[in-house]
Amino acid sequence: MSRRNEIKCDALVIGGGIAGCATALHLARRGRTVVLLERDEPGLRASGVNFGGVRQHGRAAAEIPLSRRARSIWGSLSSLIGIDGEFVQTGHLRLARSDADVAVLLEHRREAEALGLRLDFIGAGELRRLYPWLGESVVAATFCAEDGHANPRLVAPAFAAAAEAAGAALQDYAEVLEGWYANSQFHLRCRDGRYFAAPVLVNAAGAWASTVAGWFDEPVTLTPEVPQVMVTEPTAYRIKPVIGVIGGDLYLRQTLRGNILFGGGEGRAKDGINRSRPLPEVSRRTAAQAARLVPMVANLAVIRSWSGVDGDTTDGSPVVGASETHPGLYHAFGFCGHGFQLGPAVGAVLSELIVDGRSETPIDGLSIGRFRAAVTEKRGTVNADLS
Repeated sequence: MSRRNEIKCDALVIGGGIAGCATALHLARRGRTVVLLERDEPGLRASGVNFGGVRQHGRAAAEIPLSRRARSIWGSLSSLIGIDGEFVQTGHLRLARSDADVAVLLEHRREAEALGLRLDFIGAGELRRLYPWLGESVVAATFCAEDGHANPRLVAPAFAAAAEAAGAALQDYAEVLEGWYANSQFHLRCRDGRYFAAPVLVNAAGAWASTVAGWFDEPVTLTPEVPQVMVTEPTAYRIKPVIGVIGGDLYLRQTLRGNILFGGGEGRAKDGINRSRPLPEVSRRTAAQAARLVPMVANLAVIRSWSGVDGDTTDGSPVVGASETHPGLYHAFGFCGHGFQLGPAVGAVLSELIVDGRSETPIDGLSIGRFRAAVTEKRGTVNADLS
């Protein structure tokens, strides 16, 4: 039931990460009144504490068109949010450590190039020549020259500031407890007693987004992901490309200041999923893995570590696009650690869907409907067992 004291607008956005703020920014620039509700502070969680990779390399095929749209935005980020976010195009090197890994590289290269993303295959001999700092366990790699890295601690707050400057109303510490649909409007109740209503709702609530989707009959299972990252003391700048490996157990990059960031494994979520912390045993295991792949890391001191909480879908790709149950509802969640790079494009695409009813960037493979069949099938199986 709606309330007389509801704050009304054209569009409500739940979640102040990059995806939510980018959506609010684009909608405000197109003349929509927007209220963004964030349970803490914009950019405080996954969008602001991630590894900072800006990569198309290694994406699932369904994500590549959105990732390519995002890369075009990263190339002119300062025109959108006022800063470049320390984005540097360094390339991304994806490493293989076995023949099976090489097969994965080659299959992904075939899929990616069919979608317009060029990847170069590099054999062992050429790798040693180009990257003499790599360890002996690496047998091959693919390289994406367009990729790079940026500073999430700058980028995430800048998207929030740009959205606010464009006219969006950002509400910090506005935890949404309940949502419902009535009279062609979405209604939200916050913990502090405020109510909001709009004909458009964007669910960009991060690790909490499955709860929001459930309010509107679109249940999706999200598993908390708690990636942890470490950073070393500065050393001579030698490692230009961002590094990933088949299997995902290590990612590594060096800043222009000389610090080496690397991550792998997961920390521990606390207080439900409101807080997280790195685990020492995971840090030791990841540091050992980093030293095997890049031996120079073994002699460097780790000066800081951190973690954040994201939400993983069951198929490893995000949910982006329109609801299949309620007109005016749009989802942007379940990024599985991919949201930093994808976020700027998510905002652009959702704003196009909301305002124009279409987008030239294909996102069909990211629809929330791909999980509905699994839920229906599971329910059908239970009923058959009972009959």
